[in-house]
Amino acid sequence: MRHLLIPVFASFALSTVPAMAEQVSRVHGGDTYMAGEAVTETLTATGDVFAAGSVVTTSGSTSGDIHAAGYDVDISTQTGGDVYAAGSSVSIDAPVGEDITAAGFSVRSTADAVTQGNLRFFGRSLTVDGPVGGSLTAFGGTVHLNAPVSGDAWIVAETVTFGPEARIDGNLTLSAENDDAVPARVIPAARITLEEWDTRSMYREFDRSWDAVDMPMLPVWLSMFSAFLISAIFLLVLAAIFLTFAIDRVEKMSRRIVRQPLPTFLLGVIGLSALFGMVPVTALTIVGLPFVPFALLFIIIAWTLGYLLAAYAVAGRVLEAFGGPEDPSLWVKLATVAVAICVVAILNFIPFVGWVVNYTLVLLGVGAMTAGLLSLWIPDPDPALELDMQTPMAD
Repeated sequence: MRHLLIPVFASFALSTVPAMAEQVSRVHGGDTYMAGEAVTETLTATGDVFAAGSVVTTSGSTSGDIHAAGYDVDISTQTGGDVYAAGSSVSIDAPVGEDITAAGFSVRSTADAVTQGNLRFFGRSLTVDGPVGGSLTAFGGTVHLNAPVSGDAWIVAETVTFGPEARIDGNLTLSAENDDAVPARVIPAARITLEEWDTRSMYREFDRSWDAVDMPMLPVWLSMFSAFLISAIFLLVLAAIFLTFAIDRVEKMSRRIVRQPLPTFLLGVIGLSALFGMVPVTALTIVGLPFVPFALLFIIIAWTLGYLLAAYAVAGRVLEAFGGPEDPSLWVKLATVAVAICVVAILNFIPFVGWVVNYTLVLLGVGAMTAGLLSLWIPDPDPALELDMQTPMAD
């Protein structure tokens, strides 16, 4: 299946060209590369063809191979070599000089798609209407064969049906729930090998194959310590970046956590609820489904930054209470954050208490970030004053 990765890499390379929403193409080394939101091309190619896009539709001819990937892939190109295709819906509508390998939710070869070599289909719904000059391999939920197969056939599916044009000249290895439904006109019973259809045993064999692999293992305590050390280093590096390049904004938000903990906590509840609610709302729009992973990623980022911000604010307040410097250096701040991370990590070993502490820190941090965003979007025309009535209160 490595061939199916090539058009994906090609699309990334072509995406450096301006106006990616439009189709872009390039001929390099005799091969043709195409990418875009909708790729529609009539080909006259002498080399291989690589196409990637949301919708890929090709016609014409090529003497080389075709590699195509997209959501909806329709290949009507007369191909002298092999065809490799992957997508939600894949349709092969023209003769192919060698082999076809295709994977998707719905995969189909039409009556015009005469395959001189082998045909390999993988997916949920597979339909073979085009004659196959070599062997047939079909793994899917439902498989419908309505074409002659000159070689052997190997079919694994829940349901297999045969059309009036179906014929297998070689041997048939069949694994299906309805394995007794092969008509004699398709293939004599003597050339059929039935294999038991048992999904549970298939999954057990899969798990057993993984259990047989020896994986390098560390002692439990060393694994836990390694994971904590990596996480702590990551958080410290993140803290160093923000304390270096955004120190004013960090200090304002940390002061809000210390001076107004309850309102900040409530804002954190609202902000985190809005973030989590963004996932189903985005999914319900249908067109926003591709953005759901980005919404989940945004939640993880906000959770991490909120936790780190609140840990810094609380640790700084504790340091100040014990007579620490009023304006500590960057190294002192990082050391304070490191101690706070270690203390909170130790609290995790206390049932319930550790979770409450961690979650409280996250809500405080998210609340301070939410207040900061709101202050940017909705500036206060009459800021509240400090008790001395001289300087505005910092956010």
